[in-house]
Amino acid sequence: MLHKDYTTQLLGIANVSVDKIEKKDDATYIFLSTEKAQQICPSCANTVLHIHDYRMQKIKDLSFHGKPCYLILRKRRYVCKHCGKRFSEKYAFLPRYCHFTQRVYLSILNSMSKTMSCKNIAAVHNVSPATVMRIFALCAYPTRPQLPEVLGIDEFKGNTGGEKYNCILTDIARREVVNILPSRKKEQMREYFRRYSRAEREKVKVFVCDMWKDYRDISLLFPNAVLVTDKYHWVRQVIWAVEKVRKRVQKQFPKNKRLHFKRNKYILLAYQEKLEVEDGLVLKYMLNQNTDLYHAWQLKEMFYAFKDSTTYAEAAKRLKEFLLAAEQTEIPEFKDCITAMHNWSKSILNSFKYRYTNAFTEGMNNNIKVLKRIAYGYRNFNNFRNRILCVYGKATEIGRASCR
Repeated sequence: MLHKDYTTQLLGIANVSVDKIEKKDDATYIFLSTEKAQQICPSCANTVLHIHDYRMQKIKDLSFHGKPCYLILRKRRYVCKHCGKRFSEKYAFLPRYCHFTQRVYLSILNSMSKTMSCKNIAAVHNVSPATVMRIFALCAYPTRPQLPEVLGIDEFKGNTGGEKYNCILTDIARREVVNILPSRKKEQMREYFRRYSRAEREKVKVFVCDMWKDYRDISLLFPNAVLVTDKYHWVRQVIWAVEKVRKRVQKQFPKNKRLHFKRNKYILLAYQEKLEVEDGLVLKYMLNQNTDLYHAWQLKEMFYAFKDSTTYAEAAKRLKEFLLAAEQTEIPEFKDCITAMHNWSKSILNSFKYRYTNAFTEGMNNNIKVLKRIAYGYRNFNNFRNRILCVYGKATEIGRASCR
């Protein structure tokens, strides 16, 4: 029966022989050797067989049984008889000028696509954090040549590249991150989108954003796009107004009564028909305490009816009725809400035709905060952008340079 070298097979590296294994308290050492083979001189391209000398090289590999693993390779150097060039033998598992195997390199890149800090990744792979960042710097995340049909845009607090806020672009229909921009300033966003041809910008059919004026101005760069205001942002305008009225009213009450209003604020914001009997009695008591609070609650109910409209025509009618009623009550806390609803009424109503929201974009912002927190913040924008696209940019074309 022929002898099979199961140890070499377990190691998973082709064309090598395992000479011996030493297990110590701090690490595992595997001694390797290879068979002599013809080489091509990198200088004159002639065939070389003459060996100049041998060297023992210590190479880091993936951990084995929870301990660092090192490969001790008996490495040949050849000499060319034609030109005198001396060169080392090439190995498929060992990148040039590296002291760790190719699978360590690939494992580090794979770990960078997870929500792990560089320090933890370095500890797992027995390398320094600087080595991890140097490997990751070889990854390229170019700008996508096409724009999505449903484009979402939002800002998040990045504090990188000298800017407090960075900007995220998403493909809402496919739920993918498109790109990260260094700033939410209108001039820089306009410069970025103008890199795309007009024909490409015309492919954008829906532009979803919050109630930031610069986003509305940027939407004009997409001639065929319908501007849709994210539902969360126009709904909270009314919620904020009702909350401001409650806070103003409860300040007039003694401490116990004030705390009662504060603890039951959710009752004021809930749908009336969804309240339990006991909560309904509490609501009735609260509304009887102040006329402005009662009118604010009525406006909230009218607004909820508008929010739940099923057709564009129904929504347009109910929005008009809500704004008219809000203006007639003359509650000061609703002034900003009324102004915002008037200024964004067209794009708000568009959300009843095109059922897209920025929920995915907002979710990505939350994920980015987690990524930023585990890294204790980023200073370099390119590193931050590349890490975000590595972890969350599923459809991003990634050009990974080889380790030279």
